Amino acid sequence: MQTDQILSHLKKHGQLLDLEIASATGIALVQVRKSLADLTARREISQCSVTHFNGDKRVDGFQCRISGYVPPAAPGRKAGPTKSVASD
Repeated sequence: MQTDQILSHLKKHGQLLDLEIASATGIALVQVRKSLADLTARREISQCSVTHFNGDKRVDGFQCRISGYVPPAAPGRKAGPTKSVASD
């Protein structure tokens, strides 16, 4: 089933555009969008519409990711709270 293939691709690669999913999986864009609508209705993914331009050409699409996914914190030291210095 294509929805399972798309869902596993999103789990593996994270947030992607529908155009990127279609080209990576070899599924037609129309079928990808139908599967994404089904996954959104089941609340397995979240999606938002995006518009970008290639020169003068407008490209509309959907950006999708797994629902409830919070990316892990970046490795390395984190900035601590700053100390406020009171001046008289």
